[in-house]
Formats: sequence, structure tokens, C-alpha cells
Amino acid sequence: MESRSHRFKANASASLANPVLQANLKTAKGKFVDKRAIAIREIDDFEGTREAAKDIRNRVLENLDLWLEKFETTAHARGATVLWAKDGAEICRHVAEIGRKHGVKKAVKSKSMLSEEAGLNLALEAAGIQPVETDLGEYILQINDNEPPSHIIAPVIHKSLDEVADLFHATHQTPRKTEIPALTREAREVLREHFLTADMGISGGNFLVAETGSVALVTNEGNGRMVTTLPRVHVVITGIEKVIPTLEDLSLLMRLLPRSATGQSISNYVSVLTGVKRPDEQDGPEHLYYILVDNGRADVVGSEFQDMLRCIRCGACMNHCPVYQTIGGHAYGWVYPGPMGSVLTPLYTGLENAIDLPHAATLCNQCGVVCPVKIPLPELLRKLREKQVDRKLRPLFERIALKAWAWVAGRPALYGMGARFAVRYLKWLAGGRASIEIMGTAPEWTAGRNFPAPEGRTFRELYAKRYNKK
Repeated sequence: MESRSHRFKANASASLANPVLQANLKTAKGKFVDKRAIAIREIDDFEGTREAAKDIRNRVLENLDLWLEKFETTAHARGATVLWAKDGAEICRHVAEIGRKHGVKKAVKSKSMLSEEAGLNLALEAAGIQPVETDLGEYILQINDNEPPSHIIAPVIHKSLDEVADLFHATHQTPRKTEIPALTREAREVLREHFLTADMGISGGNFLVAETGSVALVTNEGNGRMVTTLPRVHVVITGIEKVIPTLEDLSLLMRLLPRSATGQSISNYVSVLTGVKRPDEQDGPEHLYYILVDNGRADVVGSEFQDMLRCIRCGACMNHCPVYQTIGGHAYGWVYPGPMGSVLTPLYTGLENAIDLPHAATLCNQCGVVCPVKIPLPELLRKLREKQVDRKLRPLFERIALKAWAWVAGRPALYGMGARFAVRYLKWLAGGRASIEIMGTAPEWTAGRNFPAPEGRTFRELYAKRYNKK
């Protein structure tokens, strides 16, 4: 699979050189971090809650096939149809066939990362169905030439107010507005007509509840409710790993999801949707379809990377990641950016198609510390790096250098001599300056930044000097 992840280094360099993007990222930086820190203090035993959430997700993944069968049975009993998709192409075929069956001409969409994986909008257009994104961020991206999202929670976090104002003015042919309430009202006025005239609503699913056959949707905009209750056909597209056993489990996970995502105690809208509209009900779809998607997930079950399937898509890892905060989401080249994307993209699209992503992290473990379900992201990134070396996907010089370093590191005396030589060489190269501008032996280190010069002797020399004094 050809992926923009091949171009991560070029993408990152372009992002760093983009002054508008850098200004927008600087404005957004820390937006959710402080709110999360405050929100988690509301939970008496936050670490215990994280551990319980981890156990819920692990319990499902250990018997994923059984929980999926249970969900399918209960969903069928409530009038829903459950379909299975092995990849993005099959998602598109299913949705197009549902559209043809029910004479659909227009589909309104709530935010769905699976539809991004599948490239569903283009497939709908090809099938003669008009797709309309109704999440405000996704709508902005759609009218901006179908630009991909740069964050899974805040898709347009990379854009400024002025950029959105210009876009609305050009697209809607209305007077230019720069106040947020005026812009959101304009979007509501445009989207309301689509809600009322759409034949089909398409949504994702934060969780699937096996005991009731329900889908749980968590949003901060009313569009999720409109998409799932007004059209006569509702299609839910979600990954097979999203199933959980009970509503009680949902209650526990909901203590963590909004706090980790946006720093809210609870999201504005939490919908638990079960089955089709009954004769005594006024709202809800006449036809409900669940499309449960593999697209690489089944291969991760039972593997050394299974922990990654615990992810509840809160975005906390990218909100706290220094790399993501510096380059934004588009540099990662696929649907999922940040630390989670650096693991998921190689697993779902192939390690050979995302060569640089396992290295797109400092391994500082901020992502692991804030993950509400305790996914050891740095450890998974390290394992991906090891697999790249084992499969000879890294450059030959790099592999030889790593083997040489490992050989030297296993011989303390030789390592100490090498460290002393390296420090003196780097000090000589700096020529008395605080940093090295050009490092000939490793030019990539100084291609985009200066390398700090050593301040003094090695740790071993300093320790020996102190020990001798004692």
C-alpha cells in the first residue's frame, strides 16, 4: 500500500518551515493538556479507574470473537443488520449497496475515523450519493477541497480563525465573519437543510455494547443526534475492537474518555442507540446497519502489539506529544497522527509502508503516562523499530552502526575509551562554541538544527574524580 507515511521526513520538514501552521500550532498547544489535568482530579482513584478500564479492554480482546458474536446476536434481535468488512474497499461496497437498496441520494455523516480509513466520501460520490460532513471541523475540511483531518478529536486544530472565516466567505458567498458564534451559526444554517433532506446517516461508534446490541456515540455537537435519528437509514461503521461487554463497562470508560480527550467531566452529547425505530417512537431510523471492520485489526489480536487495540481514541497521547505539537497531524501521512498513529499506521498498512513513523517519537513516555487505558506506547514503538531492523527495512549503514554500538556497549572498558574520544572530538569540532553547526560523521543530525557541544568530561571521568576524592 502506497502511503504518505513514506514521506514523513519531507512532510515534517515542510511543516516546520510553514510559518502559518507553526503559528496555529503554537496557539493550540496545551489547549487540552491543562483541562485534562484539572478534570482527572475529579476522580477519587484515577489510577485505579485506569487499571479497571485496561482490564475491561483486555477481557474483550482475549475473547474478541465471542464478544463480537454476542453483539451480532443482540443487535439482530433489535432489528439491526450486522455486516463485516475486511478492508476499506469492502466498507465502500457495503455502503454503496445499502444506498442503492434504499434509493439514497444524500448521506449526512457524523465524524468517523473508519470512513477516513476507507476513503468513503469519494466512493459515495462515485455511487451517485452526495456525502455531507456535519461535524463542524470535518465540514470545514470537506469544503476545503476534502483536506484530511490533523487530529482525531479536533480535526481543524491546525487552522486559524481567519482561515476559516475566509473559507466560509468564499464557499457560502456570505459577508466575512470573524466571530466564532457567527461562524457556527452560519454552519448550522447551511447544515440544517442537509439534515432534513438526507436519506441516510453515517456515523462511527465509540463503543459497541454486547449485552444490548447498542452503539455508544460521544460528541460535543448536536450533529451526532441529527445524523442518527432523522434519516430513515443509519449506518454505523466501526472497528471490531470497539466492542465492550456491558453498559456498566461503558459507564466506567465514560469516566475516562471525555476527561482524557477534551478535559470535560462529560461530553455534551452521549447517545446509546439500540435497534430501529419502534411503532410507538417518533425518532430513529427505519433501517439500521452495523459495518464491523477488520482492516488490519485481526492480525494484531494475539500478537505482541495487542495492547494497541485497547485504544479508545481520546487523543491524549498526541495532545501531550512534543513531536506532534511541533509538526501537526498531516506530517504523519495517514488517518491517525501522533504516537498512536506511529504504532497503528505500520500495523494496519504494513511496516514497510511507514518506515519513519516508529522513529517519529522521542520515547519520553508522556503518551504512555496519560493514556487512559495504559497502552505502553514507547515500548510498542521500540518493538516496531526492532522489527524493522530484523526485516532489514532500515538502511544498511544504520544497521551496521547499531551492531557496532551494541558490540562496544557490551565491553565497558572499550565503551569508556570510546566515550572519552567522542567527547574530545565533539569539543574539538565545536571549536569553543556552544553548539556544532556541521557534523561531518552524522550530517543528518545537523541538517536542520545545531548539535549541543559537550560541556566537560564524561560521566565516568566525573564519577571517578569524585570517588577518588572520597
